[in-house]
Amino acid sequence: METICILIVSIVPIVSTLTRFFCLAFGVIFLLNFKMGLLMHESYFLDYEDSRLHYTKSGDGAEILLTFHGFGQSHTAFDPIIAKLKDKYTIYSFDIYYHGKSHWFSSGKTLTKEIWKSIIINLCQKHHIKSFSMLCFSMGGKFVLATTEMIPQRVAHLIMLAPDGIKTSMWYNLATYPIVFQNLFKSMIVRPQRFFSLLSFFRKLRLVDKGISKFAASQMNSVIKRRRVFYSWVVFKDFVFQMQQLAQIINKNDIQLTMVLGKHDKIITEKGMGKLLHKLNNHKIVTIESGHNDLIKKTSQQTDLLAEF
Repeated sequence: METICILIVSIVPIVSTLTRFFCLAFGVIFLLNFKMGLLMHESYFLDYEDSRLHYTKSGDGAEILLTFHGFGQSHTAFDPIIAKLKDKYTIYSFDIYYHGKSHWFSSGKTLTKEIWKSIIINLCQKHHIKSFSMLCFSMGGKFVLATTEMIPQRVAHLIMLAPDGIKTSMWYNLATYPIVFQNLFKSMIVRPQRFFSLLSFFRKLRLVDKGISKFAASQMNSVIKRRRVFYSWVVFKDFVFQMQQLAQIINKNDIQLTMVLGKHDKIITEKGMGKLLHKLNNHKIVTIESGHNDLIKKTSQQTDLLAEF
């Protein structure tokens, strides 16, 4: 018994020392992680008239990169790519309106290119940004093209992953013009069977590819998604572009453009992108083994390609 007591007495100081050591170590690790968390996920809001734009700031590179995600995503969509670019860029990742924490409060008011220009200029003033590159996927392409058209002197490099806005889809035209089709699409928010019947009809006529119809159906399978589709289409309806004019702007300002497409993407195709690319002096197009929805993930795995971003 005496031996046990002596053993306990001798162990207690050791256990106490080890406890203090591990507490200190875990404290240091926690503080480092907390600091990194602030660096990687610093959140901001930019209020402009009837809107609130949410974005995060990450990375600590000397160059600036603005990112714009696709439909149904959020500012985190590019995280797999950002993780590999954070040493080169300081990155501002946006939630597009009707996504994430961003809000466009007046659904009857259109987001014009002039309003968007003012929002981006306010952003630049707030963070002392003189020039920047942009990374986009799918619907985010419209915001990149609008920014390029309105303030090209600030743009260095466009990195576009299967971008929307170059070849306008039939569905977009039906939803935004004329007004009779707007009302039809709005009614589909609460009566989606109309949409699916129309989609099935086009499928039978072989006017819509199987992959495209599957993608369209996935974007309309809940009330929240259908509402987001409709208001995104209508509020962003001014984000249309003349490719000849846009090409002249890009060429005049010597803006580099890198486009990444998925080999199996039925939504955004290389043929459709030719409307812009064939008019550019300085561009690179890369096709990788990917569909549409997994293009960001597959791009993040292309080490050589990322080195050119």
